[in-house]
Amino acid sequence: MLDSVIQLYPLPSAERPLTNLYLTHNLRQYSLAAGLPFVYANFIASLDGRIAIPHPNGGLTVPKTIANERDWRLFQELAAQADLIISSGRYLRDWADGRAQEILQTDDPRFADLRDWRQEQGLAPQPDIAIISGSLNFPIPDVLTANGRKVVVFTTANPDPARVREIEAQAGQLYIAGDKMSVNGAQLVAQIGALGYRVIYSAAGPQILHLLLHSNVLDRLYLTHANRLLGGQPFASILEGELLETAVDMTLHTLYYDPQALNGLGQLLTAYNRA
Repeated sequence: MLDSVIQLYPLPSAERPLTNLYLTHNLRQYSLAAGLPFVYANFIASLDGRIAIPHPNGGLTVPKTIANERDWRLFQELAAQADLIISSGRYLRDWADGRAQEILQTDDPRFADLRDWRQEQGLAPQPDIAIISGSLNFPIPDVLTANGRKVVVFTTANPDPARVREIEAQAGQLYIAGDKMSVNGAQLVAQIGALGYRVIYSAAGPQILHLLLHSNVLDRLYLTHANRLLGGQPFASILEGELLETAVDMTLHTLYYDPQALNGLGQLLTAYNRA
């Protein structure tokens, strides 16, 4: 039971191993189904819907009171199935300042089995990285481009030419995917597909989720509900931006109860498909 969760949906209810739980979702099977990349995102939230709290040094950070190793294992399983992981300039700034959780390195020795799995699938050791940024004001740590890993940058129209040259010299690829105001989700995903990427994991924050939902290009949302209430200000949820013009309907794909998480407090592991 220590390495198990309880499947509540779809029925019948059954006990499932935590290890490889999300790997068995086999996300790569969807990669060519609709002719566009399969795009999925993942968050962990408290029961009152908070995904981040203020960091002592400024900005926001994932609450240590809900972050846990069992959810982190599942995060890695989702990352292992991707061709490309979406991040943001904001995340890289926070990462450089020591305020962000490490989400872009998938070479932790604890998850050697997932690297072996990627090798068996004929995939590169780690997914490539896509950075979405309008300002282009971010560092690119050397660790991200180690071992042949590619970094692709997507930005708004008419970027600063000098900064473009700097990024292209360091990262190699930069593309326009939107107007002067913002990156467009549909253009972003179309360009990603044109580059040959088929399975796309958004490990970015609530603004990027809004961008994907606004353009109706998110296929699946994974959401862990940790059984704790946090409170506090500011309120940071999984979605940040203007009211969506059309509500995005989601259908439940899977629901598991993990009774061992958070020292026995438990958490719900949910996955939703775009209707």
